[in-house]
Amino acid sequence: MFDKPYNPLEKKNLAASVSGVLLAKPVSTLPPEESFEGAGVYAIYYVGQYPLYDSIAKRNRDGQFGLPIYVGKAVPAGSRKGGYGFDEAPGRVLYRRLSEHAETIRQAENLDINDFFCRYLVVDDIWIPLGEALLIELFYPVWNMVIDGFGNHDPGSGRHLGKRSRWDTIHPGRVWANKLKDNPESIDQISDKVKEHKAKYEV
Repeated sequence: MFDKPYNPLEKKNLAASVSGVLLAKPVSTLPPEESFEGAGVYAIYYVGQYPLYDSIAKRNRDGQFGLPIYVGKAVPAGSRKGGYGFDEAPGRVLYRRLSEHAETIRQAENLDINDFFCRYLVVDDIWIPLGEALLIELFYPVWNMVIDGFGNHDPGSGRHLGKRSRWDTIHPGRVWANKLKDNPESIDQISDKVKEHKAKYEV
């Protein structure tokens, strides 16, 4: 049988390099205690007692941190518009993104920010989407795959005509999300989808 030669520049290998370095990083509080410069990728871990996430929390307690509940990226403003802003200082976009997530969790009525931790990695702009994509494929994080809406922002004045996300339905508290229309799915229906997801992917 002929083995295909290893190509370190293949997209999947580049992505594996980025994600591998991230997963070797030490775990931090959410947000990290000290601000820092740079863009990059991150993973958020949950260790609390919310029943729907019991199996996730068990994988993360006692220093294991083996199963992110969410992974994401923070890119410079130019990247979001289709450019990569080579050699431009990204500012503190990654730190700000982690801080935004922490504030979202603080607003939730049934979550405790002390139950959340993160890993993060400052990465050159062009490799950030690859790293995030592979992390999602590796872990199928429930807040990425099933309970959407964690990373959403306030749509702004006069734009609250959409439906409330699954995340805001399960974890109410964000003031702007309360202005949105109810999600047609009930909490029980969303919970059932989470259980199906865990049965399929949490191995």
